[in-house]
Amino acid sequence: APVHSSRIRVGRNIDGFGLSAGITQQQRLDVEKLFKSASQKFSGELAGDYYPLTGMDEKVRQQLVDDHFLFMSGDPNLKVGGMERDWPEGRGIFHNKEKTFLVWVNEEDQLRIISMEKKGDVLGVFKRLASGIEAVRNTVKEESGKDFMLDEKYGYVHSCPTNLGTGMRASVHIDLPGWTAHGVDKLKARCEELALQPRGTRGESGGQTGHTYDISNKHRLGYSEVQLVQ
Repeated sequence: APVHSSRIRVGRNIDGFGLSAGITQQQRLDVEKLFKSASQKFSGELAGDYYPLTGMDEKVRQQLVDDHFLFMSGDPNLKVGGMERDWPEGRGIFHNKEKTFLVWVNEEDQLRIISMEKKGDVLGVFKRLASGIEAVRNTVKEESGKDFMLDEKYGYVHSCPTNLGTGMRASVHIDLPGWTAHGVDKLKARCEELALQPRGTRGESGGQTGHTYDISNKHRLGYSEVQLVQ
């Protein structure tokens, strides 16, 4: 089946700053300032630019929307959890020149680190993600002396409990016309057997378009990153 694109992301939060449901306005600005400064040290294929949502140039904003990179306000789950307070202040997006490495700042988590590209080279996407996580961690530590929030038992700490553990979601956008004909319930049942999760291509709460589905790992906790990608 044709794979349109591959994407792997993790959430990370930095010690000493609140998670998004309880983070203060000042802490959010401090996270943004810290990441902005740290990201200037990224090198090689990870090097790029940070674009704050506040005062974003309309042409830049439209391009990021067209690329399906930009996160939007209005998610009812984030709103009810108090995660969209002071919107859009302190939020932004970083991407490298090739637009294959992205970091969302102060969305659901302080940092969402994302590796993606067209087609189905999941291993290549995973390797870039691994080096990206390392680059974010090292530069943030150099700047502030702070590390990612990590619990010995529950792994990386996230705003949403479903992301505890690795916080990793590896997904492909793939055409499944046969399953569309069978119906979404059958597809969900088959994915359940394989420990996978089907979504619409517009994200968790965005619905479905055509016969292209977003298929990803269901588990985050109790498995290694390598196991989940496999």
